[in-house]
Amino acid sequence: MSSKNDVIEKRKEKIQMIKESGIELFPNDYIVSHTVNDIKKIVEEKPEEISEDSSFSVAGRIMAINRFGKSAFIRFRDRSGQLQAYIRTDQVGDEVYSLFKKLDIGDFIGMTGGLFQTKTGEWSLLANTLQLISKAMRPLPEKFHGLKDPEKRYRQRYLDLIMNEDVRELFVKRSQLVQAIRMFLIDRDFLEVETPMMQPLPGGADAKPFKTYHNSLSMDLFLRIAPELYLKRLVTGGFERVFEINRNFRNEGISTQHNPEFTMLEFYQAYATYEDLMNLTEEMFQSVAQSIAGSMDFEYQGEQINFSGSWKRLTLLESLEKIAGVAPTLFNSKDELMSFALSKGISFGNRDNGAIGIGKVMTKIFDVLVEPKLIQPTFITGYPVEVSPLSRRSKEYPDLTDRFELFIAGREIANGFSELNDPEDQKNRFLHQLKNKEAGDETPHIIDEDYIRALEYGMPPTAGEGIGIDRLAMLLTDSASIRDVILFPHMKPSDKI
Repeated sequence: MSSKNDVIEKRKEKIQMIKESGIELFPNDYIVSHTVNDIKKIVEEKPEEISEDSSFSVAGRIMAINRFGKSAFIRFRDRSGQLQAYIRTDQVGDEVYSLFKKLDIGDFIGMTGGLFQTKTGEWSLLANTLQLISKAMRPLPEKFHGLKDPEKRYRQRYLDLIMNEDVRELFVKRSQLVQAIRMFLIDRDFLEVETPMMQPLPGGADAKPFKTYHNSLSMDLFLRIAPELYLKRLVTGGFERVFEINRNFRNEGISTQHNPEFTMLEFYQAYATYEDLMNLTEEMFQSVAQSIAGSMDFEYQGEQINFSGSWKRLTLLESLEKIAGVAPTLFNSKDELMSFALSKGISFGNRDNGAIGIGKVMTKIFDVLVEPKLIQPTFITGYPVEVSPLSRRSKEYPDLTDRFELFIAGREIANGFSELNDPEDQKNRFLHQLKNKEAGDETPHIIDEDYIRALEYGMPPTAGEGIGIDRLAMLLTDSASIRDVILFPHMKPSDKI
């Protein structure tokens, strides 16, 4: 079998012959009248419109060629699907057929012709004109093996999309998912807005930022880790219902669930509580699942997930007791709780224990022993203030907050809470974060004085939420890795492609 370089050289020879014959390799004047899907709809719904005089102008990439001397069947594909075409010398002429013989799988062509049925009953295009639109120099992967190597698929997504129809359908579904969420919120009087991706201070989440420098302003800037503080400024300004489908950047690890650049939905509703948003989230997810998956009951990686009905709700402490097996008597002692965690092999890294309060110990135990077991949609509420610096305190339990996280298939999908709008309380929590930083907390914390100033002008009682679009897309497309639902995931440099 010839090597890829040999194939490329042969294609270059064909390209040179086509050039010498005066044919343009990359014209830009072909007009398409119908997509493949348009033609299929006519065949299925209005076959009476097909006659000997019918003419369709189509364009697409050649995916297969079967030659028979002076004729050939090909399969070509456009954005809407594949169709068979029949090329005959007596229809297109000797000169055009001579060009056709120099074409390869992967080339783009335009054809005009009518429709006919083959002996097997397949509707096909009988070309009476054929034009080269774009010549491919590199060969596509071999038909029967396709493109299976994940490394190559992620690095050369364009090739993945060409060869794998299921991948194309997956990203169409992802786009439809985003559109469904957008329309769900717009129908409920939310306003879509945009906030800065480059921010003077990193804020809105507990994460490490990417840092850059602006030459004209002579200042450091950070790629946003979350749009939260800016969206709440807009609530203060009078936009009572706002949302942003945004790109966030966190300078942390990469895994099947984490990409340094990812998509989030964040939305904020004035005069609402975290409980209102739990209800809204149920409704949103059920609506989107029905639209994208066609059902509220679907399979994800071998597990049957059911979005219907009211979802389970547990407090953090209840989940630790019922699922992790933590005795309630331990909840009042950080040292005893820490000992329990260590006995379960839970590590807290190299941080000084002074930077870790009992709230962080609880949530670490939860992350390791509870989260992986939450398969069906489950809201966890009652998070400690220590790990919820932007959440409103609970009236009943001042050490806890009015906050929830949503878990599905053993992972966090959403995080929401009643917002803290007391500027003094907010400033004190920021100061507490700074003390933790001095005690060994590795996450950078800076007080956003302008955000405090905005709260001092008065923000109405508000609830806000963030939803991981990538993880939701994983769920609804049965994708094991976040890289499967991101068109261009970040990868280490490599020359092995």
